[in-house]
Amino acid sequence: MKTVTKRMKDSYFDLVRRFPLVPIKTEKQYDDAMAFLQPLAMRDEVSLDSGEQAYLEALTQFVEDYEQQHHRIDVADLKPLDALKYLMAENGMKAIDLGRLLDSRSVASQILHGKRGLSKTHIRILAERFNVEPGLFLERD
Repeated sequence: MKTVTKRMKDSYFDLVRRFPLVPIKTEKQYDDAMAFLQPLAMRDEVSLDSGEQAYLEALTQFVEDYEQQHHRIDVADLKPLDALKYLMAENGMKAIDLGRLLDSRSVASQILHGKRGLSKTHIRILAERFNVEPGLFLERD
């Protein structure tokens, strides 16, 4: 048991030495944090030990806090289809990925081409996938 705990501490503190966990205050710090975070976040979650997972969770929270304050998107005038396309681009998703998510490539294509609206089921799936409020995908008058 001590070996597992020591390995967790070793990996966590190794990451902290390489990139200290402090609140992000500037765009440069944000860019540096994103560059450091990317390889860790791209790894399969089961391949991360508990120290790496703890570090990833903490740094992700600092990044999200900074984004909330400095990279907020005004969605008041954003149409649901534009929001979907933006979120897909930000997450590196293509139409085929949306098709897999919605269990239908043809439905995804119709949605992306504006020939079909989003159903309640689609909205729920997309809100959960992108971790956004479902209202983002509702038409506004």
